[in-house]
Parts: sequence; structure tokens; C-alpha cells
Amino acid sequence: MSATQSSLDLPRLLDTAGSVLDAAVETFVEGLGAPSAVHKGGTDFATQVDLDLERRISAELEGRTQIPVHGEEFGGADPVDGPVWVLDPVDGTFNYSAGMPLTGILLGLVVDGEATLGLTWLPLLDRKYAAHADGPLLINGEAAEPLPDTPLEEAAVAFGPFNAAGRGRYAGDRRADLLRALSSRVARIRMTGSTGVDMAFTASGVFGGAVAFGRHPWDNAAGAALVRAAGGVASDIAGERWTVASPSLVAGTPTVHAGLMAVIEQTVGEWSE
Repeated sequence: MSATQSSLDLPRLLDTAGSVLDAAVETFVEGLGAPSAVHKGGTDFATQVDLDLERRISAELEGRTQIPVHGEEFGGADPVDGPVWVLDPVDGTFNYSAGMPLTGILLGLVVDGEATLGLTWLPLLDRKYAAHADGPLLINGEAAEPLPDTPLEEAAVAFGPFNAAGRGRYAGDRRADLLRALSSRVARIRMTGSTGVDMAFTASGVFGGAVAFGRHPWDNAAGAALVRAAGGVASDIAGERWTVASPSLVAGTPTVHAGLMAVIEQTVGEWSE
């Protein structure tokens, strides 16, 4: 733990952040099914609930902790330097707008780019996942059992959504190649449409691991913190330790993570732009 991390009262910050998210749950639940309010391109959009909750949660966090917030919708402080909250007020927005319960509120605290504290609130599943560095994973306030470290072949693995014709850093056709390879190596593949759900389920042992191709810290920071607190591993797709500068997130128990990295290397080698 860095000097900056050790100077923070992480249990107090976790409690404070949890109470802020608790106060937002009613609004989150009442807004289920909200339509698009801001179009971001393709099928990506934000609802009015995204906007309202980000303003509200950010103001309360900054007022109560004196730590700045970087949110998905309005940006904010650079999460690379110092302690910064990173917030996704509605993760899995497509699910949320469609009325699917696989959606939640994600909040991470990053310190000099390191995932130091994470909260994933899934109100429609009545699940709250919280942890800080060196602390246990808490599920609805109770310490979780140690993660079972099953072999890759016995694990369910979450896989991030994609368009097979898409380009970019992780082209869709290569994602499809990886999905095909994993389908014969793991017990089950699951695609929930929510990085927050994938990582919380990985931290709690529902999934053995998860692969997320997105780079946004508000999607990944909370989950990386939860998985590590539970005894798992969180890296990017090249196997480097996850930080806010990472372009992707691969998480899992130590055995499953190692297996995922082996399949990635065998299937696609090094990803290129």
C-alpha cells in the first residue's frame, strides 16, 4: 500500500460512500425503464437517471469526503493523480432502460491510479458489494467466504459484449475468435451486458472470471478493487496489473485468471490497434 493510500481512513470512506449510495437506491429503482436522454453514438446512451444520480452522488461524496469525483457523464478530476472517486451512476444502461435487473451503481476510489476501494450496488438484485484494499469483500455488509479457486474448465466466465464487425483497439472479429476459443475451454460463457455485474459476480465466486474490453475507469475500478479484496487477480488483457490507465480488464481467481491469460495468448497473441 502506498503512503497516500495508508494515510486515508479507508473503512470510514467505505462506510460514507455506502451511505451515499444507499440514499440513491430509491431513485435508481423508481427510474427502471427510463428512456434515452443523451445519445452517445451507436447503441450507447444515458438516461435522465444517469445525469441526475451523477450530480447528486458526486455532490454528496465531495461534500462529505473532500475527495473529488470523476463521473461517466460529466467528467471531473483526473483519476491518475491523488485520491479520486470514479462513478458510474447507472452501469448496464441498456439493461436498465430495457427493464432488466442486471444493472447497478458503481463507485471506486482510485489513489494515484490504483483501485483502492470499490462499491457495486445492484439494487434490483438486493445485493451490495463493498471492499477496500487489504479488507475483506463485504456482501450486504457481511464478510464473504474465501473464493473457491476452481480450474478454468469448471468455471463460468463472463465476456464483454461486442459487435463482430467493430474495429478499434480490440477488433470485433478477434473478440469473436477469443470467445470461440474460450467456449471449448470453460464450463459456461455468460454475457450480462454489465461490467459491474460481471466483476461483482467474479469477486463473489458466481463467475470464476470475466473479460471486459472497455477502458473506462468508472466501469472497471470498483470491480478491480472488489476482485482483489476477495483474493483474485485484476489485470489488463496483456496481463499487466490493472490501473486507471489500463485499456481493458481481465479478472478472476488466480487459477482462472492464469487460464484466461493462456487462452488469450494462444488465440490472439498481442492485441494491436
